[in-house]
Amino acid sequence: MHRGIGAPKRALAVSALLFCVGCAGPRMAAAPPPPKPVDPHTQMAALEQRIFDIVQDERRIINPRARPLALDSELMGVARRRSADMARNNYIAHSSPDGVTSASLVMDEDRDFQGLLGENLAVENFVPQSGVDVDTFARAFVQTWLASPAHRENLSFAAYDRSAVGATVGGYTIFVVQLFATDLGLSPQDPKKHTPGEGKEPVATPAQPAPAPKDGAR
Repeated sequence: MHRGIGAPKRALAVSALLFCVGCAGPRMAAAPPPPKPVDPHTQMAALEQRIFDIVQDERRIINPRARPLALDSELMGVARRRSADMARNNYIAHSSPDGVTSASLVMDEDRDFQGLLGENLAVENFVPQSGVDVDTFARAFVQTWLASPAHRENLSFAAYDRSAVGATVGGYTIFVVQLFATDLGLSPQDPKKHTPGEGKEPVATPAQPAPAPKDGAR
């Protein structure tokens, strides 16, 4: 009688044990590898546009009477050539080691250019593993200029109505050039023809730029 009662209990105990083993939690899937940072060289056009847009907004805030800036393809070509030269030769200055300036490049492109030409320069280092966040870096460049009275005045000068930005990667550094221009309302036949920078300092002196690493320049 006791044997008959005990048998089902053993069977129940074994079944319960098998049930618990069968309910073991699922194996956790391995975490996917972090996404590979985007090649910063492919982000420079987007960075240029974002800097242009932010400067346009800040310009209106600083000087509501400032003329809106039009994106100028000729200035863009010059700005990109200047930023590429700085990245290639690892320097930041308004004149290249061989004496080339944005003003001389503009005059080479357009012999009839007249008016004022302004230039702001800046560099920012980046960490390859983190990549380049376009909005973050664009704001960092503009904030560097806004913190400098000379750069701030340059980007908010009311008469400027054309602009362009050039950005180039050199090693782990981004070199940026922004150009501003205005013809001051002069016509090509105006006898009071001005040359670039006449009547106003054409470029602002860079404000304590971060040094580009010597071993990272291209």
